Amino acid sequence: MTRQMITGRTVWRGDELDRAGDWILWFDETHKREIADALTRVRHAPLFGFDRKDFPLPHTASLLAKVNDELEDGRGAVRLRGLDVGSYTDDELRQIFWGLGQHLGVPLYQNMSGEIMGEVRDETRDDKPTFIDSGPGKVVSSRARARSTGPLRFHTDRCDVIALMCVRNGIEGGVSKLASIPTIHNEMLRRRPDLVDLLFRDYWRCRPKDEDGVFAQPCFALPVWGMRDGRITSQYSRTYVEQAQEFSEVPRLIDAQNQALDLLAQIAEETCLQSPFEQGDIQLLNNHVVYHGRTAYADDIAAGRARLLIRLWLATPNSRALPDGFETFWGSIEPGVLRGGVPQRDSRRTPPPSILRRVA
Repeated sequence: MTRQMITGRTVWRGDELDRAGDWILWFDETHKREIADALTRVRHAPLFGFDRKDFPLPHTASLLAKVNDELEDGRGAVRLRGLDVGSYTDDELRQIFWGLGQHLGVPLYQNMSGEIMGEVRDETRDDKPTFIDSGPGKVVSSRARARSTGPLRFHTDRCDVIALMCVRNGIEGGVSKLASIPTIHNEMLRRRPDLVDLLFRDYWRCRPKDEDGVFAQPCFALPVWGMRDGRITSQYSRTYVEQAQEFSEVPRLIDAQNQALDLLAQIAEETCLQSPFEQGDIQLLNNHVVYHGRTAYADDIAAGRARLLIRLWLATPNSRALPDGFETFWGSIEPGVLRGGVPQRDSRRTPPPSILRRVA
């Protein structure tokens, strides 16, 4: 198959994005007043028990609509800045984040335990961490990596859009790393077109233990990249691939497949944007066109400087159509539908009322 260069605003390099600075959008005073007023309306409501009509943002809604447009039809990355987190408690920030998320899409479950707003922080010292330490062998799980102070390799998550709010930073590190998937595709097409073709073919992956409860088989095959209607999508986690290799029934990776993943990671590092979080930042990424990772970080518990990001996975109303076969991972390949997230083993567990109203 003849591969074509991808063009448009989704193609960018980190230094270009940093110089332009226009991927960062600001809450103005009117936005901040509206958010404060909306919080007053839901202050005594259950955290996940209200939706966008309960959290009205008549002026801010236009900014959030611009965010959705930029995520799907622009660069695929937005940083919202200017929220004064010092004016709110952590619980109030969770309510604000949930309310803003309701204007952007439908929140999704992030693990089999019903987690719908994740906390990305160091859990290694917790008595009961939320992560599972490893796969069937020695490969550390993606969730265990994320819930530690270590670095994270470039990857995508199981949703159209991932949203992260920085509640607190640690004392150093934790720099967000973003890389354009179309840029990586184009650069690899220049260097090694033979490896590009491999990434459009199946790689075997393993579903993490906290995601595989409703599936008969823990492993599945899916290309790293796919195209439909001239738009790329990617599902990429090197950890998923490595864990699958621990199953004897999974075909062994050939050298060229590993070379393709190595070159993908190399180009991502070469072309990425490294952007530290400021307290109160909300980062939103389209998982179909942007890989994300982070550098290692350090906390100072005694000084109250323990890093905390809160996370939403969103299915968005303007999401793209996906290639045939990608329903294996997403549940549906149709545009603008409720897809992604982690299916729940317990059929008695129902989504929060706000989700039920949105998809009814």
